[in-house]
Amino acid sequence: MVKEPRPGRVKTRLGREIGMVNAAWWYRHQTTRLLRRLSDSRWLTVLAVTPDSEGFKSRVWPPGLSRIPQGSGDLGQRMTRAFAASPGPTLLIGSDIPGIGRQHVAAGFSALGRARSVIGPAEDGGFWMIGLHCPQRPPKDLFRGTRWSHPETLADALPTLPRPIAIVDTLADVDTASDLR
Repeated sequence: MVKEPRPGRVKTRLGREIGMVNAAWWYRHQTTRLLRRLSDSRWLTVLAVTPDSEGFKSRVWPPGLSRIPQGSGDLGQRMTRAFAASPGPTLLIGSDIPGIGRQHVAAGFSALGRARSVIGPAEDGGFWMIGLHCPQRPPKDLFRGTRWSHPETLADALPTLPRPIAIVDTLADVDTASDLR
């Protein structure tokens, strides 16, 4: 799940503290490093981009990576669409998590071998990864009532996921200047 790294349109909470240009620069470089770090022949990486039209023609993203539009709506609606577009077990990963490594992705897919869904909690009460074993048929109430960018995001999302749920490592995302430290 990636956003076009334009000042004032990405990492705006961070941008209010360090400047919108600096926040967009950080996000662009963080995402580039993340994509390089997660490149692996064991899985297919697809970028779910927003805004749809700019994300598709952007030269920011590495060439050769498949792209799908996130579409409109809140984050839950956009993630549900990304899941439904996938033919098999799928992990959706946030792009503002500096600590993600290949081992975390491998652990997520491994967890989907024994669970119908997997989630990676974030330190701030949200989550950095979410996965479904059968994403083509997401539950109708997936993410219903979930408060986004809220300390209870994880708690809100958990009851909407197919059971059993596997939980993997807790990682930190970057939303504020203090998170950068």
